[in-house]
Amino acid sequence: MDRRELLTAAAATVTAGAISGCLGLGEAEPGRLDLTVRSDGDAPVDVKVVVRGDDGTIYAERSERVDVGVARAFEATVGGTGRHEVTVTGDDWEGRLAWDASVCGLFDGTVAVDTDRTVAVAGECVEPR
Repeated sequence: MDRRELLTAAAATVTAGAISGCLGLGEAEPGRLDLTVRSDGDAPVDVKVVVRGDDGTIYAERSERVDVGVARAFEATVGGTGRHEVTVTGDDWEGRLAWDASVCGLFDGTVAVDTDRTVAVAGECVEPR
């Protein structure tokens, strides 16, 4: 192989790598969940937070006590594609949020529990892909 062929082959390899990176042909960047759980009632709540993908992968699982008038933050890194769901449960209540990481790189969610165990959920994609 002469020098010209070597340079052409090297340039083709670099160009192919750059194109595949720009076109997203490699693996997707991981997604992220920023979750806030609030106790808006008159007693602390014990919560269990589980974040899972549509393939059954569990990305995060945590239990915490959230005091009255307090908001607790949870973060999880998830796969870069597919549907993901976060479930927040207590003794007699549940709140769920779901998003598609293929179109949303950062999902922000809130779960608030009131005195009578009424659950309010809200979520939004704050960083579309």
